[in-house]
Amino acid sequence: MNSQDLDRSNIQPEWSPTMYFMFEEDSNSSCGSVATSIQSSRTGESEDPDGEEKICAVCGDKANGYHFHVLTCEGCKGFFRRSMSKGLTFTCPFTRSCPVTKTKRRRCQACRLQKCLDVGMRRDMIMSEEALLARRELRMRKKQERLQRMQRVPEVGSLDEEQKQLISILIDANRKHFDSKFENFKGYRLQPQLVKQRWGSSPLPSPANSPNNSSHYPEDQEVMEGVAPTDYLKELPHFADLSTYMIQQVIKFAKEIPAFRSLIIDDQISLLKGATMEVSQIQFNSIFNLETNQWECGKIILTIEDGALTGFQRMFLEPLLKFHITFRKLKLHEPEYVLMQALALFSPDRTGVIEHDLIDKIHEKTALTLKCYIDYHHPLPDSRFLYAKLLSLLAELRTLNEENAKQMIHIQNIMSDAMTPLMKEIFS
Repeated sequence: MNSQDLDRSNIQPEWSPTMYFMFEEDSNSSCGSVATSIQSSRTGESEDPDGEEKICAVCGDKANGYHFHVLTCEGCKGFFRRSMSKGLTFTCPFTRSCPVTKTKRRRCQACRLQKCLDVGMRRDMIMSEEALLARRELRMRKKQERLQRMQRVPEVGSLDEEQKQLISILIDANRKHFDSKFENFKGYRLQPQLVKQRWGSSPLPSPANSPNNSSHYPEDQEVMEGVAPTDYLKELPHFADLSTYMIQQVIKFAKEIPAFRSLIIDDQISLLKGATMEVSQIQFNSIFNLETNQWECGKIILTIEDGALTGFQRMFLEPLLKFHITFRKLKLHEPEYVLMQALALFSPDRTGVIEHDLIDKIHEKTALTLKCYIDYHHPLPDSRFLYAKLLSLLAELRTLNEENAKQMIHIQNIMSDAMTPLMKEIFS
């Protein structure tokens, strides 16, 4: 409809002032959003980049955008839409030349509608009542969905029953078979005091404090000053028994897990041979003291110097100590420790593994459980990179595991009977 289309013969002969109030500007019933208009007024969207204010082409009020092809205010937009969609006609009581301004636009609906048409507002862009209702319902549904998602934010990462059961199984297995205080370490060869007596009460210098003093660490067949090779190698029997005890704990821990027992025997052996050292290191990190850099196993206190006196090379001991310091600083919960042990155990890429897909599914389920636990129990921003850090530490632990095997071969070359049969089976 344009100015020519508006047939004056269709204008109603009667007009009442009460009709002024029948078509109050109701922005909620218009096609636009109230939030949009409010946001526009707050952010200055009604102004040009050069600071000039945008004006409604109909009434001169502040415009908030283009509606039906013309820059208008929210009120004129709603008025035009209602008038056209309902087919309303109005009668001008005067000479059809009433002023249409911000303050006088309600006085004459006929002149206001005519002004809308004159400035180019198009009725063909008006949606039908059915389409408008459908769009409103769609917007309401999306709004409700957004609110529901916002309400679910605190639950992101929450654990389902299967994941809770997995954590419970792993915790029970670890508590049952990880003797952190070595209370059942009985009947084994004790740690000799010969070397410690010769060195006195002062420990070996740490690698960080004495980077140039490599003589304190046995390299290949070199000996420490004042100590014969046979003296520090006397630590090996105790170390062998200690390692055997730790291996036995890991085996018992693994056999307590139903998913592990369900695997074929060959895969169980392959996983244990590949992961025993890694699982053991994760277990012993939970008793690592950051202040003293010692592993406090009840009455047995282990330090990195004990490893040096046993025959391990500094090239292995320094990264191992750094790993435990970094790992311990993360302050993991018990479920996170046991899930890390399970991730190390169920590694489908171990040598000799047959059922790769089955083990990979167990590994994926364990990893997802760990991620969900972290998301649910660690507040931001601390948890943002925790999962990634743990995966990185697992990769670092794999490298340490490979170096440990080389160290064991190195020690075995020095003393042929250094390892027990179980150790030889694991590290072969």
